[in-house]
Amino acid sequence: MAAAVTLTTAFTPSASAAADPSKRGHAVTQAALEEQVRAGHPGVLAQVRDGNSVWNGSAGVADLESGRKRLPEDHFRIGSITKAFTSVAVLQLEGEGKLDIDDTVEHLLPGVVRGNGYDGRKITLRQLLNHSSGIYDYSDDQAFQHMAREGWPEHRYDAKTPNELVAMGLSNKPYFEPGAGWHYSNTNYVLAGLIIEKVTGRTYASEIERRVIKPLGLRATSLPGSSTKMPEPHGRAYSKLLSEDPDAKIWDTTEITNTWVWAAGEIISTPGDVNRFLGALLGGKLLPAKQQQELLTTVPTGEPGLAYGLGLYKYDLPCGGFVWTHGGGVHGSSSEATSSPDGRHTMVFNANGDWARIEAVKVLEAEYCGTPPPTQR
Repeated sequence: MAAAVTLTTAFTPSASAAADPSKRGHAVTQAALEEQVRAGHPGVLAQVRDGNSVWNGSAGVADLESGRKRLPEDHFRIGSITKAFTSVAVLQLEGEGKLDIDDTVEHLLPGVVRGNGYDGRKITLRQLLNHSSGIYDYSDDQAFQHMAREGWPEHRYDAKTPNELVAMGLSNKPYFEPGAGWHYSNTNYVLAGLIIEKVTGRTYASEIERRVIKPLGLRATSLPGSSTKMPEPHGRAYSKLLSEDPDAKIWDTTEITNTWVWAAGEIISTPGDVNRFLGALLGGKLLPAKQQQELLTTVPTGEPGLAYGLGLYKYDLPCGGFVWTHGGGVHGSSSEATSSPDGRHTMVFNANGDWARIEAVKVLEAEYCGTPPPTQR
């Protein structure tokens, strides 16, 4: 839950396939969306912004009962794409002189990260944001896994506090010593949210609204807090509760609590709003130059061609160059948000099911490289 959508092994396209996407249209991207539906997703949705042009694509359905198609204005839970919003708030605070991302967690949150192999005096805020802290991901915790899988029908509306999520993560031993490796951890970004609140004296949600949502005019973007409702319009979200059984029951997970993810993945938005955010962020409109450089300074993830900055992955395209991207997954909603380095060419993708393998990289490479899906190769 709230984990990055897996980027899978890519095929190298020919030089002609990697032509300027603005000159070849989006037929290959549409074909990649249709491939995702054939793979088992109920419906998929994508929006591309390239300079002043906007393209909307979809396949499948938003609602299995009514058969209603997916719409460009549909809201969905963006999951861990939220991390980029959280990182922006932290970096803005640094730019204002209210913190330093090389401050220790102990300095910012005294006494919170201690014991069981943890020492907040050795972990920095930067290491939280780039996932090199070694702090255990609470969503891998055994109790959380039960709650997210077979226990979900009973616990779907159970609210969790950020401190409870952190405690769940810290009840497990660290993955490694701070700075000695890389491991994606939602606990890192829940701690970052707590730091935002400690430094500002205001709620995490109010800071994201004040610093990002209102300045960019993201009218369809919200932080639901304890509310389980979805804004209109929206399709349905469907999940097999992370089961590997192909015959597992399909659950309607449209209404769930996002308190399980908070600053690591709670935001609800639309393709248009997320594209606008990405364009502004990579276009240098949200951060001072120093903080922009920190945002885009990466550490290796251990996967070839994939590095992590402060809330964004850097993904090397097989056709040359790279994009900035981040995935997000919660029950019944799997997404990927991607941008060219200058923020002019952005794409947001969402699937409203989670039991087929999400290979967002196929959609990403279709758009940025012209790589056709396997059935068309």
